[in-house]
Amino acid sequence: MAETTHIDVSNLSMAYGDFLVQRGIDFRVRQGDVFVIMGGNGCGKTTLMRALIGLQRPAAGSVRYGGEDFWSASEEDRERMKRRLGIMFQGGALWSSLTLAENVALPLAEYTDLSPGRVAEIVSFKLALVGLAGFEDFYPSELSGGMKKRAGLARAMALDPDILIIDEPSSGLDPLTARRLDDLILELRDSLGTTIIVISHDLASILAIGSDSIYLDADTHTMIATGNPRQALASGDAKVRHFLTRGSE
Repeated sequence: MAETTHIDVSNLSMAYGDFLVQRGIDFRVRQGDVFVIMGGNGCGKTTLMRALIGLQRPAAGSVRYGGEDFWSASEEDRERMKRRLGIMFQGGALWSSLTLAENVALPLAEYTDLSPGRVAEIVSFKLALVGLAGFEDFYPSELSGGMKKRAGLARAMALDPDILIIDEPSSGLDPLTARRLDDLILELRDSLGTTIIVISHDLASILAIGSDSIYLDADTHTMIATGNPRQALASGDAKVRHFLTRGSE
């Protein structure tokens, strides 16, 4: 339904100079979705993410948040819209010289006028939310890969975003740790009502958490609408099924 559409991407094209990455990208993300952008290496997943979060202007088309056209808006309005987004980059993107508490506090320090005491309360709550209570004074180098990912998730959630964009959450993790992170993403969606976009090529994760999805095809430089990944695995486009079965069909 239109009133529950959080993100509306229409006829989006992305390019680097004369090189076309993707064209004709059309999708809508409903409130409460875990929407998966999937595809193999070099298909344009990261480029699409950059267009969604304001890092790369698309060659054509629009990205709308709550009906507002992001790339046609003023710089001030784009900044306001960006505050609705929480972004978890692939490696966690934590500052190695800062403790976990200091890392999670960064968005709060930049975008709010909260007192240090209130910031500390929020930071502790966000770390507890991702299972890292008591790790406030740890540095990233003291954490496992999965803990770094969860810390990155806590920082992405610092400003209570409506929309969470997560780049390759399970990359570099063992299967058990990746599954725990998938479970955490679903818990955050269910408890906070957050709309989540996940950029991924990890099949187990895609099938475990995705409620809707698109597949970016590197050969044709356009997308294939796939819907729920589990349904796509059973009866979707042949190219998407090939991807989801690693070609074992």
